[in-house]
Amino acid sequence: MRDGPDIALIGSLIGDPARANMLTALMSGKALTASELAAEAGITPQTASSHLSKLTDAGLVSLRKQGRHRYFALADNDVGAALESLMGLAAKKGHLRTRTGPRDQALRKARLCYDHLAGDLGVRIYDSLLAQGHLCETDDGRLELTDAGQKSLTSFGIDMDKARLTKGLQCRSCLDWSERRYHLAGSVGRAILTRLKDLGWAQTSKGSRLAHFSGPSEQALLEQFPLANPE
Repeated sequence: MRDGPDIALIGSLIGDPARANMLTALMSGKALTASELAAEAGITPQTASSHLSKLTDAGLVSLRKQGRHRYFALADNDVGAALESLMGLAAKKGHLRTRTGPRDQALRKARLCYDHLAGDLGVRIYDSLLAQGHLCETDDGRLELTDAGQKSLTSFGIDMDKARLTKGLQCRSCLDWSERRYHLAGSVGRAILTRLKDLGWAQTSKGSRLAHFSGPSEQALLEQFPLANPE
C-alpha cells in the first residue's frame, strides 16, 4: 500500500447516495439536525445517525450541540469547495440527475455554495468584477482584488478589512456545476453574499440551497455588477 492521502476513504464516504444527499443539503451553509438530514436523504433517522457518525469521524462534518438538540454542518470551507468541485466535474462529464422542474431551474438561477453565491447570478458577479477590472489573476495564477475593486466593494457596503482577516483565501474561483463557468468564493465571495442578504436582495431559508431574488432585487444586482467597464 502506498503512503499518502487516502482518497479512496473520502471517495467511499462521499460516494454513498444517502451520504451524498446529506452533504449536498449541508451545502446550504446551515446546520441541520439528523432528522432533517434523514428527510433529505430519504432514509430513517437511525440510518442517518450511522452515516453522520462516519462523516464526523472522517472530519467531513462537524457536530454542534445546543441544548437537547444536535446540529450537523460541513466541517470547513475545504469540504464545501471539494463538494462543489465534484459537482462541477460531474456536470462537465455529463453525469446529471434528471431535472425535476421549477426547483432545479431556481437552483440554476441562484443558490448557496456553502458560504457564497453560485448559479447564474453568482457567475454574473464574477464576470462583472473581471470586466470592470475589479478582479485580476496574478502571474502565479491567484485571484486578487484590484485597488478599484476594493474601493467598489467598500462603496457597496462591505468591510474589506474584515474580509481580509477572515480565515481562508480572500478570492478564489469556484467552478459552477450548473453554469460550468466560475463564480467567486473565498472571504470576498462570502462577504458579497452576506451583503446581499443584509440588503434583503437574497432571501434564503433553513435547509435550502435556494437563494431567491425578487424581480427588483435581481435588477438591482445586475446594475450593481454590470458586464461593461464604465470607463
